[in-house]
Amino acid sequence: MDRWNGKVAVVTGASSGIGAEIAKDLAKAGMITIGLARRVERVEQLKQQLPKEAANRLHAMKCDVSIETDIERTFQRIADTYGGVDVLVNNAGIVRQNNLLDLGTAADLRAVLDTNVTGLVLCSQWAYKSMVDRKVDGHIVHISSIAGHSVPNFPKLNIYPGTKHAVRAITETMRHEMRDAGTKIKVTSVSPGAVKTEILDGIPIPEEMPLLEAEDISAAVLYAIGTPPHVQVHELIIKPVGEVM
Repeated sequence: MDRWNGKVAVVTGASSGIGAEIAKDLAKAGMITIGLARRVERVEQLKQQLPKEAANRLHAMKCDVSIETDIERTFQRIADTYGGVDVLVNNAGIVRQNNLLDLGTAADLRAVLDTNVTGLVLCSQWAYKSMVDRKVDGHIVHISSIAGHSVPNFPKLNIYPGTKHAVRAITETMRHEMRDAGTKIKVTSVSPGAVKTEILDGIPIPEEMPLLEAEDISAAVLYAIGTPPHVQVHELIIKPVGEVM
């Protein structure tokens, strides 16, 4: 992680769960870390959990990644204030609990697609432009899911597995484009199994079901971005011991 010391990291969905842990760990690792979230006050509260020097490196910005104008405004502000983006972690993601074939769910479908797919791509576009313009060999990390590798037999996940399959394809498309453009920018997908975070609230989880902690996923992200410049981690699949999916 030494080469990232003093560089700028952006983490979407940084107000809780995996995103919050990643934002804290990047700040502790020496990166100027911008935590994006709709609930920006919760990102500010993360500073209380950090040593003073790391807390001073963590900055909160309000951004809804499902809104294109929000993304454009935020990344322009980051460029003006901090110079650009060296590492982007696309963590923001939502699920809406209903059946895919239920009528009257169009608003939920659009919300999940806009956050999990379109927002991820638009944030990546701005980060990639920043890296290319400044000739930085940066890194883009997508927090995906094992639901992007196989569709779990779990009720009311709706289009969520579809969005994570899309992220898997998007990751490979970005890798091809980065290579063909002659850059050394990396892209990595991290696919966790079930993680003990707010996204599981309201979902009937069996008591005996093994769960990962958000810290487990953050450690994987730091591993991926901490590899030498000639090493690219394409995909990390992380499951708790005993998971059946």
